[in-house]
Amino acid sequence: MSLFEFADLESYADVMLWALRQTREKKFQNQDVVLVRYDIPGLALAEAVYSRLMEAHLVPVPMARPTPYMEMERYLNSSYGQLVAQPPGLAELYSRSAGVINILAPENLTHLQTVDPRTIAEARKADGPNRRILELRKQAGSLGWTTCVYPTEALAAASGMSMEDYAYALQRACWLNMPDPVKEWKRLGREVGEVCNWLDSLEIRSLRVESENINLKVPLGENRCFVGVSGTNIPGYEIYFAPDARNVNGTYYADQPTLRHGHWVVGASFDFFDGIAVRVEADKGQVFLQNQMYSDSGSRRVGEFSLTDKRFSRVDKFMAHTLLDENLGGDHGNCHIALGGSVLESFTGPVEMLTPELLYELGFNSSDMHWDLVNTEPKRVTAMLKTGKPVLIYENGTFKI
Repeated sequence: MSLFEFADLESYADVMLWALRQTREKKFQNQDVVLVRYDIPGLALAEAVYSRLMEAHLVPVPMARPTPYMEMERYLNSSYGQLVAQPPGLAELYSRSAGVINILAPENLTHLQTVDPRTIAEARKADGPNRRILELRKQAGSLGWTTCVYPTEALAAASGMSMEDYAYALQRACWLNMPDPVKEWKRLGREVGEVCNWLDSLEIRSLRVESENINLKVPLGENRCFVGVSGTNIPGYEIYFAPDARNVNGTYYADQPTLRHGHWVVGASFDFFDGIAVRVEADKGQVFLQNQMYSDSGSRRVGEFSLTDKRFSRVDKFMAHTLLDENLGGDHGNCHIALGGSVLESFTGPVEMLTPELLYELGFNSSDMHWDLVNTEPKRVTAMLKTGKPVLIYENGTFKI
């Protein structure tokens, strides 16, 4: 039985189709292929999205993700050949896809905690060529891409809420309890866009982030812009950019719990020197966290910095999923860094021109990892402009536009 009323599912599907269109530079044409990738508990939303895609004269291709049982079989009961094998035809399907809608509805949050992370890394590495097909299509503007969350018992339990309360919190976060949710997201896009334009106009050289446990310098880098309400995630209130990963310096602390590969990490703390995390500690999950820092050559660098203004966000409590928690408004807003690969949407030129050499020259980080780590403490963010003038741009959860 669906947790949302039929009208809410329809509204959610409308928002996802709007978001998909937002993320694609080229307009969709009749019979364009759109993948609908979903976890089984999110089937009701997948069906609503399927219906909307059909009405838009697109060709939806539903793809259910493996269940927790299937994942455990793959990682613990397979030969190496089975682990790295790729489904036939997947590369062709990805090459022809014009859009991807991801519906995340985890049935279990910690089932992978007994799996060696190196096993997961091997499987992910084998899938790398297929993922790069999608990434290249995104960079060329040929692929729309958006992701959302559907409520499950596992998420509700981890956040300390009942299923009814969790479903309502998610409904509210996505503006589904409003008469016209798409209209609300368009309004938010305009309002957040004004903040992004203001930040771009300041010609910022670097940011200084200060809170009780953070003292971090984040350089903007050349050819960067601030991005907000891009449609990549629903909900997505944050304003973010890819810093020059080579020159991040100082201390960062994530006071919000984070989950990766079935492992909870709590109280993660980092010291950065010349862009590299030289000290990595955590109150819980420290060994796992430190091991992840050796995933690849870019895993110890910062690929994203983000701020959320509490006036825009309708996420007001911990919801046990990074896609939601990185948008927390609450009493003090939030900031987060992402360890690993850079978010290329903040590049001011055509993304398809970003060769590996240019990525390196501009300080964009390359990594197979992208791990968001959130801080919700009261904080001040001061911009150092190219003129040498400091400007307070963010304090106690709001931008000072």
